[in-house]
Amino acid sequence: MPARRNAAIVLCLVLAAQAWAQAKPDALKLYREGKYDQARAVCLAEIEQAPGNMESYVVLGWSLLALGRYADAELYGTRAYESIRRDPRIVEILGEAAYHQGKNDQALERFEQYVNLLPDGERLGTVYFFMGEIYLRQELWSHADIAFRTAVQYEPGKAAWWTRLGYAREKNRDWTWALEAYEKALELDPAAKDARLGRDRVRAELRA
Repeated sequence: MPARRNAAIVLCLVLAAQAWAQAKPDALKLYREGKYDQARAVCLAEIEQAPGNMESYVVLGWSLLALGRYADAELYGTRAYESIRRDPRIVEILGEAAYHQGKNDQALERFEQYVNLLPDGERLGTVYFFMGEIYLRQELWSHADIAFRTAVQYEPGKAAWWTRLGYAREKNRDWTWALEAYEKALELDPAAKDARLGRDRVRAELRA
């Protein structure tokens, strides 16, 4: 009898643990559903219970970026980076947070670090896109061209990125290549206003 009683107790504990796990909110699922503030709250609760949980910090960082809370993303990202480990996902989060706060040099440093840490990372396209935007801010047109060109190699289906590539080439007076990028953007999205205006400007330059 005692053995049966112990087995029953163990079974109840296992079932209770499974029920608790099923009922526990999934921060990543909430994030993917666009429920960023709920994901943020769940992550903060998880971190309070387990301060070394890197996955909670990562999803928290993504959620804060999505909410436009860039200073908070930088704060928690820095905490994870310094107190847990230099996870490439945290490095990328720190890059985006810095970018959106206008910290161009700091953002570039983080993005370059991400590329070195994770040369096959799933966010390489996004990283190179942001690098291109920073180079545009700095009026480094050729650098921007290279960054945007790399971004669209990773994610060729993004019309907005092709438009920015066209713009970088237009600023560099590479009319033919700018036209090619704008036309690719319009092929992907015929309603892309900026790409259409850019194409018209470049065509005028080529006719001049």
